[in-house]
Amino acid sequence: MNKKLIHVAAAVIEDGLGNILLAKRPDDKHQGGLWEFPGGKVEEGESPQSALFRELDEEVDIKVVTSEPLIQIPYHYPDKSVFLDVFRITNFSGKAWGKEGQETRWVPIEQLDTYSFPAANQPILNAALLSKKIFVTPAYNSLSECLQSLNNTVIKHSIDWILFRQKQLSEEDFCKWVTRLQNDSTLHSKRLTLNCSVGLANNLGANSVHLTSDRLMALSCREEFKGRFLGASCHTQEELNKAVSLKCDYVTLSPIKPTHSHPGAPALGWDVAASMISQAALPVYLLGGMNSNDLSQAQNIGAQGIAAISAWYL
Repeated sequence: MNKKLIHVAAAVIEDGLGNILLAKRPDDKHQGGLWEFPGGKVEEGESPQSALFRELDEEVDIKVVTSEPLIQIPYHYPDKSVFLDVFRITNFSGKAWGKEGQETRWVPIEQLDTYSFPAANQPILNAALLSKKIFVTPAYNSLSECLQSLNNTVIKHSIDWILFRQKQLSEEDFCKWVTRLQNDSTLHSKRLTLNCSVGLANNLGANSVHLTSDRLMALSCREEFKGRFLGASCHTQEELNKAVSLKCDYVTLSPIKPTHSHPGAPALGWDVAASMISQAALPVYLLGGMNSNDLSQAQNIGAQGIAAISAWYL
């Protein structure tokens, strides 16, 4: 028997003070008692955005002023399938409250992980916590060059997520460099993701690790990594499917365009990337030939954002 597909529009609503609005599902409903991002069903003939605006007015008494697409999530429960169209709301009028009797709460973004969500909401949670831009580090000649360049980059380009990739280093030097970065006054507040093995990331107490596609395919279970954010590099549908099955928190998808670093490598292109993203229940970052001007197009096809080296390298 085919499961019913339910189209839902949901919102990550920001108050401008670092808080996100959550609503608690009634105990007698599917996934009752869990917290969720407000929204509701898209009715026949409605656009997802129109449905969301209507639902937010009916449920929490706010009128949306500014919104942007955040993520689309196909998710299959044992008894039903849902497709979530999620938007980020950055400006609204009215004072949010549980207009239908549901409990609502403004939650500091750094505390979102302490709340229990329906399984389909986990990718929304990750999308809410992760930024739009990932700076992938080039190969540095020295630790001092690395520190100076990273400090300049994060300040000039407002980067708050660094994917630390230094394949030229020995494991010993990699550990030394990571320790120094973790203690740098400018960088300690940034998300530092290590491009290394799960074992090494665990030994370094890393909160975030990014796996090569080979390491992704060799990983047997998500719980092998002890930190919070598990990401991976994907180049094929098979790799993307593996990342989804492992419940990775995000992936990079590449190459989207031809790159100098991999001349001759076939590029996926925007259309193929859009198709792959539409089937992936996790945040996807586009990589390969990306620059700052590509961010809007990436988000328009459903990506969380972009990852790049040369776009922000100083």
